[in-house]
Amino acid sequence: MTLYNSEIFQAAGITEPPATFAELAEVAKQIKEKTGKYAFFISFVPEDAADVLQSFIQMGVPLVDDDGNAAFNTPEGKAVFQYWSDLYQQELLPREVLTQGHQQAIQLYQSGETAILASGAEFLDTIASNAPDIAAATKSAPQISGSTGKKNVAAMDLVIPKSTDVEEAALKFALYVTNDANQLEFAKQANVLPSTVTAMKDSYFTAVPADATPVEVARAVSASQLDDAAVLIPAMEDVKELQKLSMTICRRLCSKIRALMRRSQMPLPSGIIGSNGTKPVFLKYRASVSHVSIARLKSLSLVPS
Repeated sequence: MTLYNSEIFQAAGITEPPATFAELAEVAKQIKEKTGKYAFFISFVPEDAADVLQSFIQMGVPLVDDDGNAAFNTPEGKAVFQYWSDLYQQELLPREVLTQGHQQAIQLYQSGETAILASGAEFLDTIASNAPDIAAATKSAPQISGSTGKKNVAAMDLVIPKSTDVEEAALKFALYVTNDANQLEFAKQANVLPSTVTAMKDSYFTAVPADATPVEVARAVSASQLDDAAVLIPAMEDVKELQKLSMTICRRLCSKIRALMRRSQMPLPSGIIGSNGTKPVFLKYRASVSHVSIARLKSLSLVPS
């Protein structure tokens, strides 16, 4: 979901948080012009968050095809690379996006240097502890997405190793953890969303009392997005290699832009990709898709029927 600093938004003359990446670009410009601050931080470090990779799916660009080959070497895929490189070129992203991870995003938000943080409702208590003034100004909104409207969800999995000699006991434990009553109680204790439809219908996730706390509001916002949510990164053995490849392309484009800006001491025009007549290099990636037993996962209530 999106956490945003309402005071920075007010100072920039913005009344509503962005819902799409197109709106985010406009908000980033306005916040920088009016306040001198950055709207947000997103990491291009391959080993860290996968937000950039997820943005391809949200903007309607598949990452791999049915044969496991990279599928983002398309006009639509290049447009996503262009989107992020344009934001960097226009100095609407902190320079550290090339070298720092999500922890830097947290630090910048808590210090009041950025206006938006992609996080979960459970993180509000941490902000309240570390930066009370920022917490008081923080409001919740749905996750920013692209043309598809898809939202990413971070899933926790229960698996039974093939080599186990206590399969029945393991299965009983998995079914115990994932039944409606225990998922509801677990979600309340851990401040997360449950994995069953029945538990999600509980008023704990749907009702927002008049005197609701910021966490209660954020929880309801988070729960309201589940109909559009999915695990956006495909299940593959070498998904980290796919992430590294896409991030490497972004990093190289941004590094090229930074070097050119330093030499020329002037802003570059948007459309730096291929603007000199050359084409960017998109590497072909062969992924080995992990075959998961959907039937078994359904039996554990981990995926919908």
